[in-house]
Amino acid sequence: MTHMNTRKISHIRPAERGQSLVEMSLMLVILLTILSGVLDLGRGFFSYIAIQNAAGEGALYAAINPRCPHADSAPAGFDCSNPNNVDYRAKNESPSGGLVDPAQMSVQVFYADGTSEYSADNTLEGNPIEVKVQYRFRLIGPFSPILPNGELVFTATAVQNILDLKPD
Repeated sequence: MTHMNTRKISHIRPAERGQSLVEMSLMLVILLTILSGVLDLGRGFFSYIAIQNAAGEGALYAAINPRCPHADSAPAGFDCSNPNNVDYRAKNESPSGGLVDPAQMSVQVFYADGTSEYSADNTLEGNPIEVKVQYRFRLIGPFSPILPNGELVFTATAVQNILDLKPD
């Protein structure tokens, strides 16, 4: 029988004892930077989808009730207070307390003639009505200094045709 030497061989010199710790700490910085960038990318994607949903909800409500684009723009005889307006419906499409801040949204409504002012002539049944939602998305990761103010502006547009409109 052959006798094998089972003695533990250790060739680590005293100067190399902290090398693994230093390598790990350097790689950890790089990995955490990449991870925070991926998290910002995920938040941005979620916000963009939420803005698209907000524009769609606003356009659908505008097709049903084209007289009330904003709470302060009610024609005589119509109640456009919250929640009876496009602006409120679009901004509150996303769940409250989520990743999308309604205060960072702006909602614009455009009628068939290209203006944003309501008139009986531009709200005929079948005419298109467009809702444009802009959202200022703030990055929180280490890549935010790359962009002006650390923000991206997302824009979503949805168009619907005005539905069976009751006469004024």
